[in-house]
Amino acid sequence: MDRNETFFKHILEGNTNKGEFITLGSAMLDGKTVTNAFVNVPLKTMNRHGLIAGATGTGKTKTLQVLAENLSEKGIPVLLMDIKGDLSGLAQPSPGHAKIDERHAQIGLPFNPKAFPVEILTLSEQHGVRLRATISEFGPVLISRILDVTETQAGIISVIFKYCDDNKLPLLDLKDFKKILQYATDEGREEFEDAYGRISTASTGAILRKIVEIEQQGGDLFFGEKSFEVDDLLRVDENGRGYINIIRLTDIQDKPKLFSTFMLSLLAEIYATFPEQGDSGRPELILFIDEAHLIFNEASKALLNQIESIVKLIRSKGVGLYFVTQNPTDVPEAVLSQLGLKVQHALRAFTAKDRKAIKLAAQNYPDTEYYDTASILTSLGTGEALVSALDEKGRPTPLAATMMRAPMSRMDILTDNELEALLSDSKLVKKYNDEIDRESAYELLNKKIEEAEADELKEKAQKEKEALKKAESKKSTRRSSSRMNPIVKVLTSATFIRSVFGILSKAMSSSKKS
Repeated sequence: MDRNETFFKHILEGNTNKGEFITLGSAMLDGKTVTNAFVNVPLKTMNRHGLIAGATGTGKTKTLQVLAENLSEKGIPVLLMDIKGDLSGLAQPSPGHAKIDERHAQIGLPFNPKAFPVEILTLSEQHGVRLRATISEFGPVLISRILDVTETQAGIISVIFKYCDDNKLPLLDLKDFKKILQYATDEGREEFEDAYGRISTASTGAILRKIVEIEQQGGDLFFGEKSFEVDDLLRVDENGRGYINIIRLTDIQDKPKLFSTFMLSLLAEIYATFPEQGDSGRPELILFIDEAHLIFNEASKALLNQIESIVKLIRSKGVGLYFVTQNPTDVPEAVLSQLGLKVQHALRAFTAKDRKAIKLAAQNYPDTEYYDTASILTSLGTGEALVSALDEKGRPTPLAATMMRAPMSRMDILTDNELEALLSDSKLVKKYNDEIDRESAYELLNKKIEEAEADELKEKAQKEKEALKKAESKKSTRRSSSRMNPIVKVLTSATFIRSVFGILSKAMSSSKKS
């Protein structure tokens, strides 16, 4: 048996599955595609997470598109982070091309153009289904990690949440959160001190500045109602195909704080609400995080620890996370070690640092007698990749330089008219795009402050009225005590005295005469 036949048998044996699987393409040897040497990924292990890496222009986005399409066909919903804005074409079939036909002839797969069920989501004011979450849903621990506060400040946030729970004050959006922080050290200071101890104005000021930072990145659009229900990511269409949910993030590339906040809240919500599944035959949901370095580069240590924990635990819920980035080193080692599927497109070695990164990347793949891994990483063409997956028993499949199949959908964005038509048919747009601003902590605290001020003014007015009444009473007493009795006044008057003396004089004269 010659080397080509041995290689074909090696690939075939390593990619044979009893259950369902996805075919990514056909293996290559010595730069040539070996027809029908299919490289497969079993659905059973797709909740073990994965990585799609490679330099700009090497085909990462198309690989993501292929995986999303094939998962949808198997009835598995997908969530895509569309940072560059080039994934909406999944909703339209590919127009086809002679080069695509040639590629698929080499692979040994027929090419069938198809459109897929797509839902467009948004975190900002772009068109799409609005994604929101409330402050209360995050909870004090997650909010503290997102804000990257000190231990003391985290304690204050916990007290704030406890006060709001005890007093039935809903924390829905950022204005609610800011208002309660201000109230704790101003109008409600005494109330807080009596119940929870003194709260430092310096600490609440620092927390407020952190909130303003998120607010400036668009957090005021994300925090609020109506909260997005993660179960709506699990929909399938009338043909049994899973929905491909695309989050448009083209306008928040420079807002990594908002992006990481959303991702962490989404993962936490999925982990909290999805039932335990274990290692079933297929995943419930697959998430693709494009430009993954945006999460990891800007994340605090506490936030990284939270992400790493969720990555380790969330697979038991039947959820797979796939990170798309230029270099594997963009992903922390603790996360990288959890990944089952690795699709590595070409890397470019222009500097000593690049060469070092390539050597490190090569060490992440199984040893093989058919490839010099470090060398082939720099010689792969566009649409070619090194692929290593896990078989149905959790063992690494043979490393294969792979000619990747082409996407069945359009490799371009939707036109404005196509996008408008897609959104007009969306049930989720009708469900989530009406903004709700019900009475919450902000309004209730303002009302409480107004009532307190009104009571204070009323009490002050009452006191002033009583003081005035008392003063008038004293004045009246002084006037009555200083006024002469009318009888006394007559008896002491000069006229009366002269009359009395006149009468007495006449009486005395009469007495003398007699």
